[in-house]
Amino acid sequence: MSKLDAALQKAITSVPDCVATGFVDLASGMLLGVKTVDSHPQEVIEMLAAATADLFQGPSVVAIERLFRSARGVPEDGHHYFQEIIVNSDNLIHVFLRGKRQQQVATFVCRKGANLGMVLTKARMAMPEVEAAL
Repeated sequence: MSKLDAALQKAITSVPDCVATGFVDLASGMLLGVKTVDSHPQEVIEMLAAATADLFQGPSVVAIERLFRSARGVPEDGHHYFQEIIVNSDNLIHVFLRGKRQQQVATFVCRKGANLGMVLTKARMAMPEVEAAL
């Protein structure tokens, strides 16, 4: 088991009601690792990296960040304003956290009944170990 696989496995057991976790590299568009407790359609897993990149680097998001920088007189330095995104679907909570290097995103998928505050806290606590595993 790779260091990333081990870190994702540890994260999936520490984040409340977590059923899947993955780590996406936005620069390459690759899913670097994924762990699940249930079976998920392969098509969904294959689309995870592309969907995550759209959330964080889609044309509208890039335009909004550009406008924020312009309005605030901040130079383009590679920092992104969108750091965390939470998506609530019918049965699940999807938490996306951008890494400190700005080019990786961890995703945590939890059952809808999980306490969102605890999900966020535990996911944030898992990030340093997941990032260090690269």
